[in-house]
Amino acid sequence: MSDEIKFGTDGWRGLIADDFTFSNVRICAQAVAEYVTGRGLADRGVVVGYDTRFLSDDFAKESARVLAVNGIRTWLGINPAPTPVVSYEVFCRQAAGAIVITASHNPAGWNGFKFKPEYAGSASPEITAALESLIADIQQRGGVPSPDPTDATIDDLVRREYLYAGYVLHLDDLVDRVGLQYAGLRVVVDSMYGAGKGYVKSLIEGRSTRVNEIHRTRNPLFPGLDQPEPIARNLVKLSKYIKRSGADVGLATDGDADRVGVSDEHGNILTPLQIFGLLAYYLLEVRGERGPMIKSVTTTRMIDRLGERYRVPVHETPVGFKHIGPRMMKENALIGGEESGGFGFRGHIPERDGILASLYILDLLARTGRTMSQLVNDLYDLVGPHHYDRVDVPIADAAKERARERIEQAQPDSIAGLPVSRLDRTDGSRFEFEDGSWLLFRFSGTEPLMRIYAESESLEAVHRLLKAGQDLAAIG
Repeated sequence: MSDEIKFGTDGWRGLIADDFTFSNVRICAQAVAEYVTGRGLADRGVVVGYDTRFLSDDFAKESARVLAVNGIRTWLGINPAPTPVVSYEVFCRQAAGAIVITASHNPAGWNGFKFKPEYAGSASPEITAALESLIADIQQRGGVPSPDPTDATIDDLVRREYLYAGYVLHLDDLVDRVGLQYAGLRVVVDSMYGAGKGYVKSLIEGRSTRVNEIHRTRNPLFPGLDQPEPIARNLVKLSKYIKRSGADVGLATDGDADRVGVSDEHGNILTPLQIFGLLAYYLLEVRGERGPMIKSVTTTRMIDRLGERYRVPVHETPVGFKHIGPRMMKENALIGGEESGGFGFRGHIPERDGILASLYILDLLARTGRTMSQLVNDLYDLVGPHHYDRVDVPIADAAKERARERIEQAQPDSIAGLPVSRLDRTDGSRFEFEDGSWLLFRFSGTEPLMRIYAESESLEAVHRLLKAGQDLAAIG
């Protein structure tokens, strides 16, 4: 077990009963209490939410109790809630921030602690650095004792609330839900046993649109899934259901519903880069909106091509919404996205939202009358074919630095027969090629993995790049 608590791309995550313990969660909650107090925001209170994982509700209760002992009132969710719903409650209540107990898409043995500041988005690197400093200081002081359950202060300051009403009302300002209810779409939703269960179905069903939902019960083991991440290998059941039912589209949300996956009408799972391209196309072409677009280094060049076509600027950031969200606010961006399937939108919170992204995909179908596969072809007609894949290589902490050194010292003239035109180290090591393809190596900030990403004009070229990348990473 490590005593170090570090925030990755979005919060701190750890193995339950190993490093993710009640003792460490109390330390994190105490750090939040001291952070908001130090900024003069304690009187605004803090929202506390949680997902469907093992003990998430108990970790959330303990966090709320720690805040209460510090004299900070909290709104503690009655039921599991998606991270974007909890984040929006910060805006609704003008709170000092939110704590969300979730490990997002990690496997079942993990849990996590996210902090959403007063702007209702992912904590910036500056804020996470401040929290880490406070955490280290609290650890030096010996940690945080468990609050006395008989303390009347806790009962006075912790309020149990349903965290969804304000969020649902806000969606009506962003998308025509009534129009979607009458659109006659046949939709399959895979909530992946997570906190997003029931949301899309309840929002758009009731008239001619029909929604079937799978993996809609709460099960912290996520049976049948490697982890609740909406990527192809975890969406086999969704794909089969689409083929069997003849549905128009499949949608999936991850464990805390801040990410989205999409299947076309044939059961083919779209890549997150295709989804990003389609959402940008929807906003720019179908809705006629304009504004800057923000993308992380692991996302698609299709966004650059769309930016050129519609004459809007495109800005690139390191991976994580802790970088994308603040840049969206600075630029008043139309959309921000990352390779993991997380997308944020103007007029909403600067946060990933798999539920709103799902509604926008459905609205794209309803407004155009096109199928998902036709829309992908329409997108390629505009920007050219772009294909993508990713390989996750498990790697122990002890081996990370050796692997990182091998990759950073590599200076090949070509990879998989493609001449290297540029090496970018904004976040990881990205080899760029003369034909627009790219290959990127990056170590996960939340899991013991090295990720290798590639995008090119064909799947065959992508797979050649990924194989060459794995060979390159093994040099030494």
